Amino acid sequence: MAHHHDHSHDIASERIGWAFFLNLGFTIIEFIGGWLTNSTAIMADAVHDLGDSLSIGSAWLLNKFSNKGANQHFTYGYRRLSLFGAFINSVVLVVGSVWVLVLSVPRLFDPVMPVTEGMLALAILGIAVNGYAAVKLSSGKSLNEKVLNWHLLEDVLGWGAVLVVAIVLMFVDWPILDPILSICFTVFILINVVRNLVQTVRLFLQGAPDKKTQTKLTKVLIEPQEISTAHHVHYWSLDGEHHVLTAHLCLAQELNAEQVIALKQRLADNLAEYDLAHTTLEFEYPQEQCRDG
Repeated sequence: MAHHHDHSHDIASERIGWAFFLNLGFTIIEFIGGWLTNSTAIMADAVHDLGDSLSIGSAWLLNKFSNKGANQHFTYGYRRLSLFGAFINSVVLVVGSVWVLVLSVPRLFDPVMPVTEGMLALAILGIAVNGYAAVKLSSGKSLNEKVLNWHLLEDVLGWGAVLVVAIVLMFVDWPILDPILSICFTVFILINVVRNLVQTVRLFLQGAPDKKTQTKLTKVLIEPQEISTAHHVHYWSLDGEHHVLTAHLCLAQELNAEQVIALKQRLADNLAEYDLAHTTLEFEYPQEQCRDG
């Protein structure tokens, strides 16, 4: 069956590299700004962004390394390293979000008034920097880029909360708004990241990327009249973007070489719309015993 690959990982690496350097540079600015404004909310964002920078940096390296082709030791190549990067990023973001909640909840009972002018300036800069990085990754299709995009989206929402609080605190003495908004956006992001983490773990365990697609693929395989049944149908994903299909197809009758070639071509045409990265189909003749049981 046909094997095909694309070069989307090169573009993905470039986008993730941009996000990494932007995030790392702004994290340094955050630490300085948090110290100058005496804002624990900004310091918390700085620590969280530092974790984001480390995650994005590791994902960038893993994504570049995953471009290496297949060899005798890694017959499918290194694409699953990108999936591993997505797993690390999800875990770091879950831990970071929980840490922000732990930091924010006590401030509900002991709020502190920060330097609002400095908060406002940093919030505007934070939205601009993280927003630009998020736009760079928004067009990405890989699971890795989607997870990293949630990192940056969390940062944008976080700085949006800081912006709102800074403006309000310039007019009223309500410092408790800072932890309230921080908790709200963190919970929202945490829910979505947990969903991505569950998907990543399922792909790691070689679960089907999509159950409906798997059902459709099985129907496509047994559609030709020359095929009676299909078994050992395995549909899984290398990295959440490049999928693999393997199956045993039982022939309804004896076929000669030309008929088998024609059948293979027909199956290839029918499977083309699913854009599979690897496809392996084994034909079993009538009365033939399946060696895999």
